[in-house]
Amino acid sequence: MSDDLSGWIETHAGFTPDKVALKHARGEETYAEFADRVRTYARMLKHRLGVGRGDRIAYLGPNTAEYLFLFFAAARLGAMFLPLNWRLAAAEHAYILRDSGAKAVFCDDEYLDHAEGFRIDFPDTAFVDCRGAASRFGWHLLDEELSLAEGDDHNPHVNADAPFLLVYTSGTTGRPKGAVLTQEAIHYNALNCVHAADMRSDDKILVSIPLFHVGGLNIMLTPGLYCGASIVLHERFDPGDALRSIEEDRITLIIAVPAVMQALRGHPGWESADLSSLRQMTTGSTIVPVAMIQPFLDRGMAVCQLYGSTETAPGAIYQLAADGYRKPGSIGKPALHCDARIVDADGADVAPGESGEILIRGKSILYEYWGNEEATREAIRDGWFHTGDVGYRDEDGDYWVNDRLKDVIISGGENIYPAEVEQVLYGMDEVEDASVVGRPDEKWGEVPVAVIALRDGAALDKETVAGRLDGVLARFKHPKDVVFVDEFPRNAMGKILKYELRGLVAGG
Repeated sequence: MSDDLSGWIETHAGFTPDKVALKHARGEETYAEFADRVRTYARMLKHRLGVGRGDRIAYLGPNTAEYLFLFFAAARLGAMFLPLNWRLAAAEHAYILRDSGAKAVFCDDEYLDHAEGFRIDFPDTAFVDCRGAASRFGWHLLDEELSLAEGDDHNPHVNADAPFLLVYTSGTTGRPKGAVLTQEAIHYNALNCVHAADMRSDDKILVSIPLFHVGGLNIMLTPGLYCGASIVLHERFDPGDALRSIEEDRITLIIAVPAVMQALRGHPGWESADLSSLRQMTTGSTIVPVAMIQPFLDRGMAVCQLYGSTETAPGAIYQLAADGYRKPGSIGKPALHCDARIVDADGADVAPGESGEILIRGKSILYEYWGNEEATREAIRDGWFHTGDVGYRDEDGDYWVNDRLKDVIISGGENIYPAEVEQVLYGMDEVEDASVVGRPDEKWGEVPVAVIALRDGAALDKETVAGRLDGVLARFKHPKDVVFVDEFPRNAMGKILKYELRGLVAGG
């Protein structure tokens, strides 16, 4: 590969300079224009903001062209790119910026007020307004910094081993962990995902799920740019906009988590939409029921599952198009550049048909958890990443997921870790014990439900619990219901039996 990921864009600019690389809400860029933007952004980062090798730059905003220019400019300089989940609360963003030591924060205009609320706590961090024409808070203005940028646009000794993408994923301890992916990991993930979708340079790829997820960023978008395809980027998902884009832009490939699939199928324009250009939809992020897949198969498109996580970049196991028709519900076979195993509690491989933990090995797995040696050692043992997911391999070598070892709740494609919510609940004076579990939900797959036991004589209602979570945790993490119990079911060691709680809340 080239010394850094920006070499992808430079190479296509040489071969196909006039081809559209990116179409977005405010225009489009050819590959030549894209390459020029990346060079200009790299000059701005290096000479206007003092960003060097290893420095972290954060982006807070929807799916925009600026996100991608910054992404490849950071790669060019050997800096690290930190996408921020815009659904998080201010306190959560502040924790991530503090933990990462971000050098600069680039912010879309709709989040300026939000970020200004914690900017005072980061006097050494440059805050940049990505779209403003005048400064409201004394921030740097992106257009102004770009116009003043001069000098070289690269750094020496930047290579595939450079830590590059820093993505925070909430941990079971209640604090988010930063998964570090190298430039090589992004490159090999691209190779995997190009193989998964049989991706070609003449593809037109619609990306509308958030780029702060590795799924939105790395299942279709970066692989598409690797092979010189055209990306149609929507700032946010809207089912009507997506269906119109499929028709008008003649989209050939799309990624859709289950909540997106439900929204597309439920839209009034679904039945009449011309989907004939689509040859494959890739889905994943959770167990996808066959009943959700079948309507898309009935419309003549392959629906292929891709399995992975933030820590695997994410393309670790996937189906090819023929497999999507042949074996709906399976997650497929190990990726072109990955190995997978199913092991028992002692780490021994299990026979086909037997369930155990899924382990992944390959050049696309995480390098480390940022500043967390203990978590890194626990997750990566003898080169294998321990996913915490339970699955099995059938006689054909296809993998299936049947449960999760971790208690993660996946709601609408978003990971919700109960310990993070429980930590806030336990901070309430009235609460004696608390646990958060998932309840099946037709629209979102599952939603979080809080189960609470109150202290003697204490009083608390659902509305008060909800109000105390505002501004502390992102809205999607808030329990959708609160169930009050006298005591919790526990095992002999005193551990709460969450499977019993799931049964308790499942009926609503």
